[in-house]
Amino acid sequence: MTNLYIIIALLLFAAVIYSFWRLQKKHVKFSTRVFIALGSGIVFGALLQLLFGATGDVTTGAIEWINIVGTGYVRFLQMLIMPLIFVSIVGAFTKIEGTKDLGKISITVLTTLLATTAIAALVGISSVMLFNLDGAEFVQGDAETAQIAALDERQEAVADLSIPEQVVNFIPSNVFADLSNSRSTSTIAVVIFSAFVGVAYLGVNKKDPENGAFFEKIIKSLYAIVMRIVTLVLRLTPYGVFALMTKALATSDFNALLNLGKFVIASYAAIIVMFLIHMLILLGVKVSPIQYLKKTWTVLSFAFTSRSSAGALPLNIETQTKALGVDDASANFSGTFGMSIGQNGCAGVYPAMLAAIVAPTMGIDLFSPTYILTIVAVVTISSFGVAGVGGGATFAALIVLGALDLPVAIVGLVISVEPVIDMARTMLNVNDSILAGIISSKRINRFDAAVFNDDEAIVKSDM
Repeated sequence: MTNLYIIIALLLFAAVIYSFWRLQKKHVKFSTRVFIALGSGIVFGALLQLLFGATGDVTTGAIEWINIVGTGYVRFLQMLIMPLIFVSIVGAFTKIEGTKDLGKISITVLTTLLATTAIAALVGISSVMLFNLDGAEFVQGDAETAQIAALDERQEAVADLSIPEQVVNFIPSNVFADLSNSRSTSTIAVVIFSAFVGVAYLGVNKKDPENGAFFEKIIKSLYAIVMRIVTLVLRLTPYGVFALMTKALATSDFNALLNLGKFVIASYAAIIVMFLIHMLILLGVKVSPIQYLKKTWTVLSFAFTSRSSAGALPLNIETQTKALGVDDASANFSGTFGMSIGQNGCAGVYPAMLAAIVAPTMGIDLFSPTYILTIVAVVTISSFGVAGVGGGATFAALIVLGALDLPVAIVGLVISVEPVIDMARTMLNVNDSILAGIISSKRINRFDAAVFNDDEAIVKSDM
């Protein structure tokens, strides 16, 4: 009977997948289809667990096949990271009107991303204090034990590196190896290499305009092709989201979820506060938060449901340039850098919260201003190179906890609520990159207020 139930579950899964395809053919809005997939995954996954149990043979067997869709979607997104980084950063250099803007754009974007990450770390620590989570202990089940063992292996890659050594590790020694994502710091290494290519292009274009123009055409063609591949992958989002949420709900330990409920609430509280801080910053640069939210709803909702800053990059750049009035260079720089540097949610709030929770268990006074500043500094530096797909937050947490000489078991203990928190974290990451683009565009006086105030200038995804 077990095999029969697995086949029935898979047939139901396939039927729902087919219904999403039908919705696409009827031209139902992309964001609507993604949210329907999110809700369907929650319901279908919960039903599997209620009927057959989180570790039952039927659930395990069905999820093994369903995981092909979910994991396949995530891997397609991971496949896009390096090409996206390269063509977006180099493409940004081809859009810069004069080298004088290069320094202003790059410094402004990086300063905004890193400064807001430092603030996010403070907010995360404050949330832990407010909800009395410092020193909290969470239930450790079989799933958490397995995760902790796996995390111990992952930490070995960064455990023996000091912060200065980690910074040196960002520099690429074999760019072809980094393009294949062979190292934990490959993302930031490709960013650095792409920036060198962009600077070289500016020099060649100045001395030899003919070759510069030829290279620019090549990059534009590559950009168009990569973005077309991105569109094809993003069309799979409803299917991927449905499969991922089905797995998350079907295999989650509900007792663990209840146990971690306070952590989830504290995490969302910190993310919401950080989002409000972003809105205050917009007010500070004389940009209406209300108009901003109207214009960014599509990309932010996509980031929330897809849990991928990399997947949201095309919509991110398009929203900045076509709906918000940000210049092309600032949009490309902020979107790409924000995908791998200074992610407020995954590399700011999350690792800072975990460090604050576990520090008191090691006899450390969390209320010490010196230690708080130490956490903030480590989190900010470690925010370089966090990949903009699922799993980036875990890697960021491992680096931070390892640098602070804190146990990594806490990462495994909260793994069961990762999908729930990761949606909001990703949305915060994308929002911060857009914020950096606006501030940069304002600084170089190329922000188009007319486009920003035009209610008709809204990006609508038709994927």
